[in-house]
Amino acid sequence: MKKLTLLFSILLASIASSQTLQDSITFDPQKQLNAAQRILSGNYGKAVTVGAYGELTYNQPEALNGELDIQRLVLLFGYKFDDRTQFVTELEVEHTVEIFVEQAFVNYNVAPNVSLRGGLMLVPFGIINEFHEPTTFNGVERPSVDNVIIPTTWRELGVGVTGRFNELSLGYQAYIFNGFKSTSFDGEGGVNGVLKGSNGLRSGRQKAIKSTVDSPTLSMKFDYYGIPGLRLGLSGYFGDTQAEDDVEDIKGANIGISMVGLDARYAFQRFTARGQYVHGSLSGTEDYNNLTGKDLGSELQGWYLEAAYNLLPQEKKQRLFAFARYEQYDTHASTVGIQRNDAYNRNDLTTGLSYHLAPGVVLKGDYQFRDNAVSGGDVANRLNFGIGVWF
Repeated sequence: MKKLTLLFSILLASIASSQTLQDSITFDPQKQLNAAQRILSGNYGKAVTVGAYGELTYNQPEALNGELDIQRLVLLFGYKFDDRTQFVTELEVEHTVEIFVEQAFVNYNVAPNVSLRGGLMLVPFGIINEFHEPTTFNGVERPSVDNVIIPTTWRELGVGVTGRFNELSLGYQAYIFNGFKSTSFDGEGGVNGVLKGSNGLRSGRQKAIKSTVDSPTLSMKFDYYGIPGLRLGLSGYFGDTQAEDDVEDIKGANIGISMVGLDARYAFQRFTARGQYVHGSLSGTEDYNNLTGKDLGSELQGWYLEAAYNLLPQEKKQRLFAFARYEQYDTHASTVGIQRNDAYNRNDLTTGLSYHLAPGVVLKGDYQFRDNAVSGGDVANRLNFGIGVWF
């Protein structure tokens, strides 16, 4: 409680002295900015900028008790040292009890449309990992592909470059990061495995918490915006996992990762759509599973398609989107040395409404039909409601 009180005090004091001007939150993917981009581009000459986003959710699985949760409250701060140099940080409170630093990086403009960055940053992969503010996506919960296959929110420590080739309508990002953690020493002569079949790479995120690194990884993304209303993305992530000093030389302690993703977002008048495909190849999983006793798959794969339509007139400031999203994701798309688990081959159909009361405030409700490839598998459907804010 003391930590929460301190964070709110800092936020209120900052707002009193300097505040980011509100811009309209657009649904045109070519004009959308995420939280960090708004801070970097929206300080309007002021040194200190502040903001926040947060989500309150209610989840009701079929035949089970519902759960109310303040999933996250993220406080956004930026500081402009001079016309070229800025600092951005996000402090996240999850479930009112856990506090994380989600981003903390320095951005230095070396030339028009070219910046160098260093610090704790989001890995540029897919859509939601970079654009996860609650007013930017439909559905109370983020897509499952962006939770199980792409381990959102995925951030690591690193350095890199970002920029645009305006004549080609092409944006780019390239970073060197520390990678996922795969194994650790259990203190008794054995090895603990971090990665597992049910959620792939997600448990290996180090989140800048005393991160170990012995083999940096490469992350890249290209965005094409040359067609009105359309934004296309190509993502790549390549490298090896990280292991602690006591175990890094043991056979099976590390695995290799190669992930590629394609994504698309489109908006025209009252209609929006988006889609995504991700494929990951993991090498060395048989030795890893033999060493750790885990069931990590050798291939991960997922995709989704979503369409939404604004039920209110175009001239209204408010928006009421009816949407449907179908996604399929499999963390055992292929296995080596272990039996494939069909329970890890899952699909969700999510339908619902997103009511944008004002730019930066959204009420959400949806129902999820959930299933897996197990014959007669019993996966509970789920009813969800949520409130999201971003300023």
